[in-house]
Amino acid sequence: MTTTSGGGAFEAATGDGPPLPAADAEQRSREVRAALEGLLQIRRLTNGRGGDPRAVPADWERARPVRAVALALEAGGIVPSAVDATGARVGTGYRVGAGDRPAATVVEWLGPPGSGAAQEEAEALGACVPVLARLGWDALLYKGPRGHRFLEVEPIGRG
Repeated sequence: MTTTSGGGAFEAATGDGPPLPAADAEQRSREVRAALEGLLQIRRLTNGRGGDPRAVPADWERARPVRAVALALEAGGIVPSAVDATGARVGTGYRVGAGDRPAATVVEWLGPPGSGAAQEEAEALGACVPVLARLGWDALLYKGPRGHRFLEVEPIGRG
C-alpha cells in the first residue's frame, strides 16, 4: 500500500530494507495505520456486497502479495528484519518474499549471524499466522532444508 503521508511514498517493511528508525516510531505507526485503513477501503469498494473487509484480500493485494502481506504483518505489530547498505542482515524479524505461484508469498524469520533467529523461528512464525488470518491470508508452516522453517502464504477465498 502506498500513501504519501510524511512527505514520501509509504512502503510496508518486507524485511529486506534498512532498519526502521526508532526515533520515528510514532510517525511510522501512523503511516502503517493509514495504509491499512486505505487497504481496507479498497476491499470495501472492490470485494462486492458488504461483508467484513478483513475477510478476503482484494485483487490489488493478489497482484502485489509481498507488499500486502508485509503490510499485514507490520500492522499486526510483528517486527521486520533489516539489512544494511551492504546487504548484511542487521535486524531480526520477518522477511516476506515472492512465492513460487501467483499471489503466494514466503515469510521467513531471519536475523544476523549469532542472533538466535533460527531458534526463534517456529514460535515467531507461529505468531504471524493469526495476524495474517485476521486479514484474509492463509499461512501454512513448513520445514525446509536443514530444518529451516517458513510460512507459505496465500489469499483466502476469491475477490
